[in-house]
Amino acid sequence: MNWFYALLLYFQKRGYYVCQRIADRLGIRAKIVRTSFMYLTFVTVGFGFALYLFLAFWMRIKDIIYTKRSSVFDL
Repeated sequence: MNWFYALLLYFQKRGYYVCQRIADRLGIRAKIVRTSFMYLTFVTVGFGFALYLFLAFWMRIKDIIYTKRSSVFDL
C-alpha cells in the first residue's frame, strides 16, 4: 500500500502543475481549473482527460523550444 501512496504523490506533484499554469495564464484560481477538468471528464467520458494530457504535452514541448537564454551568444 505504501507504493500506492508514493505513486499518488508523484502524480499529484507532476499532474497539478498543468492546471496551475493554465490558471496562472488565465488569472483564475487553480481549483476552478481542476474542478472544470473533472466535470468535463465525467460529462464527456474521457475527453477532458485527453485534453488534459494534450495540454501537458504541449506545455512541455513549449518549454523545451522556448527556453530563456541569458544572452544572444547562447544560441
